[in-house]
Amino acid sequence: MTTEQETQPASIYELIGGDAKVRELVDRFYDLMDLEPAFAGIRAMHPTTLEGSRDKLYWFLSGWTGGPNMFVERFGHPRLRARHLPYAIATDERDQWLRCMETAMQDVGIEERIQKRLQQAFYDTADWMRNTHG
Repeated sequence: MTTEQETQPASIYELIGGDAKVRELVDRFYDLMDLEPAFAGIRAMHPTTLEGSRDKLYWFLSGWTGGPNMFVERFGHPRLRARHLPYAIATDERDQWLRCMETAMQDVGIEERIQKRLQQAFYDTADWMRNTHG
């Protein structure tokens, strides 16, 4: 006899290592953004201190990957596009964000097959965020 939990596929959240790995990923992402000149364009869109941004992305990614829905509990529906409209996001910014996240995933050791799944989902979301030409 199998339980309902045994028959459900694991979430991305579980597959990457849960809470600690999501936090590690987010921290590495923002460390890279802060340190690497290649990500200066997206870094300039953020506040001087990244602590609030780190928490919001961590809360969002936790729920988005199938873990605790901490962002929604705090702020309601993410409304990602609306929240990003004040920032000029073109192809360069999209691509910087994606490269930064790809590097962070590699640096924290997320399994390659999971990286591929996440890269496609991140691309779809990041491309949808574009709100200006260029």
